[in-house]
Amino acid sequence: MDLVEVLPRLHMFRFPIGQAYLWRDAEELTLIDAGDIEAASDIENAVRGLGLDPARIARIVLTHGHRDHYGAAQELADRHGAEILAHRLDTPVIRGEEEIADPVLLDWERPLWEHALTVPAAPPTRVDRELSHGSVIPFGGGARVVHSPGHTPGSIGIHLPAHGVLFTGDCVAGVGQVMLGVFNIDREQAVASFQRLAALEPATVCFGHGDPVTIGAAAVLHASADRDAGLQIEHG
Repeated sequence: MDLVEVLPRLHMFRFPIGQAYLWRDAEELTLIDAGDIEAASDIENAVRGLGLDPARIARIVLTHGHRDHYGAAQELADRHGAEILAHRLDTPVIRGEEEIADPVLLDWERPLWEHALTVPAAPPTRVDRELSHGSVIPFGGGARVVHSPGHTPGSIGIHLPAHGVLFTGDCVAGVGQVMLGVFNIDREQAVASFQRLAALEPATVCFGHGDPVTIGAAAVLHASADRDAGLQIEHG
């Protein structure tokens, strides 16, 4: 796992597949996603490497119900007393009460999907607080939930207006170029969510996969969202 500083109070944990983020307030730490089931110790060691105590992790905010994003959440929450938060529509999957819907794959996504399935299965994981669009989470000066369905029904973005930071989850990806995320259950809905996130015009944007953008992020998001919306119209 690699530890990458994005901003002075924001770090990224890059795993073999996917990534998670650590936001630091004065007294508390917040995780945005938690990696797969094998990530807990790596996350803890990285937090300690920053001179911080993992016991300060107050909450783990899950952007959606895929195994590479919530696999270690239960273990970390149990060890450190953190609260786990997720959108109400993905909560049944995270809790193990329902199966995740299969994505509608484009041809070029199929080999990527086969690789993604190598991520270890995640255990049923508790959700302490169910979120909805507009929910406010007490970190980063007031983090706002932006419902961004399409990748999964309960996918969310997390917007920190006070800092100009946006976490997109897997609605948007930054692998090679900024683009619509892959493995969507409803591509048209995902494109609309991409446009909704771009309209927030963040100064820094952090993806579930790919390098964050810290320069010209708003313009990059707008251009990419418009391009993918055009492709959606072209191909129906």
